[in-house]
Amino acid sequence: MSSALPRPVARLIDAFARLPGIGPKTASRLAFHLLRMPDDHALQLSEALRALKESVVHCQRCYNIAETSPCEVCADPSRDSGTVCVVEEPLDVIALERTGEYKGLYHVLHGAISPVDGIGPTDLRIDELVRRMGVEPIREIILATNPSLEGDATAMFIERALRANGSEVRLTRLARGLPVGGDIEYADEVTLGRAMTGRSEVR
Repeated sequence: MSSALPRPVARLIDAFARLPGIGPKTASRLAFHLLRMPDDHALQLSEALRALKESVVHCQRCYNIAETSPCEVCADPSRDSGTVCVVEEPLDVIALERTGEYKGLYHVLHGAISPVDGIGPTDLRIDELVRRMGVEPIREIILATNPSLEGDATAMFIERALRANGSEVRLTRLARGLPVGGDIEYADEVTLGRAMTGRSEVR
């Protein structure tokens, strides 16, 4: 970063540039926008970032993000504890909840198997899912990974891991009303709701 910039500005630009999808030019625009922003707005952003790191935890049952553990979904006695929907990211939980079609629990993997990116099965919450099978009365696991090469590989690995553990739980996948290569978080409510309703057995 140019030495003509004050050090705090250069540090902020570098910090923004480390975010996914943010290049050097966008990082610079964001930093200078914050400089022009009223002090109270900038401080609100600072406080929101602090609260994000201090107050958000992972639910120790489903590994979704929450303010408390267990999260609201896991603590809700009206949810069907015999059905667990496995998703890649917390944003997928939000997308599925918007449909109003699903009344079970979740398990968030926090990613998908991707050798190119150096992400293997041990980097995800797959072992925790297998352990849940041994302590919870789960009848069905819905593999709701994204319809992509990485999502399919992750679903296949989970299926093998559960079968190797002797599990006879019903395994289903979302119906392929979802676009191949797309992300669940960007699907509209109708498409996602139909995909959940029309899920199929994993064979």
